[in-house]
Amino acid sequence: MILKLINIIILLIIPFIMIGIIKKTKAFWAGRKGVCLLQPFFDFIKLFKKESVYSSTTSCIFKFAPIIGLTSIIFAALFVPMISGAAIIELPFTFIIFAYILGLGKFFSLISALDTGSSFEGMGASREACFSTIVEPAFFIAMASIVALTQINSFNNFKLIMEQAGIYGFLIIALLVLTLFIMLLIEGCRVPVDDPTTHLELTMIHEVMILDNSGVDLALITWGAAIKMFIFEALIAALIIPIGLPVYLSLFLFLAIITVISVVIGTIESSMARFRMTHVFEFIFIMSITALLILTLVTYKIYGN
Repeated sequence: MILKLINIIILLIIPFIMIGIIKKTKAFWAGRKGVCLLQPFFDFIKLFKKESVYSSTTSCIFKFAPIIGLTSIIFAALFVPMISGAAIIELPFTFIIFAYILGLGKFFSLISALDTGSSFEGMGASREACFSTIVEPAFFIAMASIVALTQINSFNNFKLIMEQAGIYGFLIIALLVLTLFIMLLIEGCRVPVDDPTTHLELTMIHEVMILDNSGVDLALITWGAAIKMFIFEALIAALIIPIGLPVYLSLFLFLAIITVISVVIGTIESSMARFRMTHVFEFIFIMSITALLILTLVTYKIYGN
């Protein structure tokens, strides 16, 4: 019970610090001091104190979408292993539930953007939906391959990859880490897929979808986006952290991996620009390739020997 409570606290608080680390890393590479690590939390509080403004063309969908989006992301996060490899909720086929709960939140964010009647936000929604149709099959291929290898249909199967795959385990874990990291950049709308700081509507994807959101609604959306990124970082940490460690050591390694991944994201955003829209799809298909490589290795391990 205490372990689950710690995981809930980490889930709700660490995403703010994670975004702060990314901003601090980008400031470091730019030769600036940067904001403090808790600045994203202060920005959230500032937005939360402001009143939301609604266009006369929007319906109740636009008002409810930020709440539904945040709720779905937090609910999906409850199935993700955190410290000591334990998830807050343990159910069979959690990776399917996880994916479609996130999909529910994304669906409402898409129709919320369309509800504004803005051609720019509709353009962003169409791009977001297009990317999801590529990402989702790759995620299911990778997860289904691990299920076939370990015969466990939840994220707990990460613990058995090395045991079941033998010498192929390191390669499978490395490919799965790369798959989840690319998915993090796509779902988190980070460089090189999207730039969260851009103000050019023609090149925006996620940011253009929330141009009409303000106040509390915008605070919930930004918090939800941070938690979604944290979820994928937690999945990567679950792949790397060995099983059977004491709680304090597992907590230390978990936070260390979250920090390292955040620094890597900040470094990527400082060292390269976002891709041209025509090249974004090529980058996303790398995730499909790594997922198929995982499937190939698992198939060879099961049937090749």
